Amino acid sequence: MLWTIVGILAAILTTFSFIPQIIRSLRTRSVKDVSPITLFQLSTGVLLWMLYGISRKDPIIIFANAVTLITLAVLIYLYFRYGLPTGRQGG
Repeated sequence: MLWTIVGILAAILTTFSFIPQIIRSLRTRSVKDVSPITLFQLSTGVLLWMLYGISRKDPIIIFANAVTLITLAVLIYLYFRYGLPTGRQGG
């Protein structure tokens, strides 16, 4: 029972961790602080976790990662919607 609660809390925290970035990107109409490499890496990892959850028939893993994948998809959409970040100084 305790580990189920731990799993649910971890799922909630992970699932909603991208909401602040989505809100910030919508308010500022900027994605200058968003790393596309991180987004795609994380999306791939979350997709694999979701597939793992499906194979294990674990609803907590499936649901948490499905919702996380949706929030990441929104952030990826915003990344392309607001364009590539500008004003970065190259080295």
